[in-house]
Amino acid sequence: MSANRSSAPDASHPPQASDTPRGALSHVRVLDLSRVLAGPWAGQTLGDLGAHVIKVERPGTGDDTRLWGPPFLKDDEGNPTRDSAYYLCTNRNKQSIAVDFTQTAGQKLLHELVKSCDIVIENFKVGSLAHYGLDYASLHAINPRLIYCSITGFGQTGPYANRAGYDFLIQGMGGLMSVTGRPDGEPGEGPMKVGVALTDILTGLYASTAILAALAAREQTGRGQHIDLALLDVGVACLANQGMNYLYSGKSPTRMGNAHPNTVPYQDFPTADGYMILAIGNDGQFSKFCHAVGKSEWATDERFVSNQARVIHRDVLIPLMRQTTVMRTTREWIELFEQVGVPCGPINTLADVFADPQVQARGLQFTMPHPVAGDIPLVASPIRMSDTPVQYRTTPPQLGQHTRSVLSEVLGLSEQTMNALQQQGVLGGLPA
Repeated sequence: MSANRSSAPDASHPPQASDTPRGALSHVRVLDLSRVLAGPWAGQTLGDLGAHVIKVERPGTGDDTRLWGPPFLKDDEGNPTRDSAYYLCTNRNKQSIAVDFTQTAGQKLLHELVKSCDIVIENFKVGSLAHYGLDYASLHAINPRLIYCSITGFGQTGPYANRAGYDFLIQGMGGLMSVTGRPDGEPGEGPMKVGVALTDILTGLYASTAILAALAAREQTGRGQHIDLALLDVGVACLANQGMNYLYSGKSPTRMGNAHPNTVPYQDFPTADGYMILAIGNDGQFSKFCHAVGKSEWATDERFVSNQARVIHRDVLIPLMRQTTVMRTTREWIELFEQVGVPCGPINTLADVFADPQVQARGLQFTMPHPVAGDIPLVASPIRMSDTPVQYRTTPPQLGQHTRSVLSEVLGLSEQTMNALQQQGVLGGLPA
């Protein structure tokens, strides 16, 4: 339980129905000062697992991504709202309070909230929150059990610590773009970023992992701690086999399009009506492929008999395979290969993805009621837990939707006090 948390019923933690399992983190309260993607992704993950997440936003403007559209969420009359689809992707299971913490009164409110919080997530520039008494040292003095997670582009230390960091920059600086894209000399050559802000998302996932580890450690030590997460650190760590290939060979990997540096064949191939992916990960699968396409001699060819040999002779093998795969449609190849155990698949559009029977069977798209837009579609969490399953309690909140309810229920503020704070510009509410 949090420090200073009363055992009495708390309206900010609504009671669970007797037949509804409690979330794994239903005893945890998070103060989320972050915005955009990496920090909010961590906060949403904790919220999905049951945590009570209070999202702190600037009155009047809120999280930057609210305006990162189109597309924008539409109300029940078809009019665009102030919230973009981008914002919706990473802010469910949160309550939004609009508090101006550049004002002393706003800082005092957050200090009071911190007394009953387990976790703070923030992604401001290094040192900037110290001006408002919201840095780790200040909040640790208020609540020594607090777990404080800082997410920045380059970390709290080092020569780049004061720089602003964005996913696109980090994909370039961290090496990911150097191994992503078509090779030199091919049409469309050049470095390419990944199609989503992957470094931000991975940083959010590392953040949630570190926070859960800190919660477990606190059970033993009774103390909170400061988590220092940097997008650049995550980007370098997630180079995985490419990073180790370099460290052990001394040779920088190059762009290979969709090919794999260590496994062959493991890439896209043309078909009679488009492309498919073959992800052949061992010699047995390659042998099955050879027999299925009527090229059983490839399975015993010394140039192709082992993965090591295929990597060396990929420039011979891949053109031969391409000449074969163009003879049937993608669907025909997939039906054949699935029968014999050769890993393969199509290259789906997002329309294809959400229409896929496996995606539908796993419930990866669902709807929730929104206060102004009716039922809205959302993408589900991939986490499946048998005893404390993920729960979808609330849709991504409107700006300041819960300012008064949270401050009343958690801090006991009166309507009179909140009216005065709103008149002073310290609090915001729902936009007019």
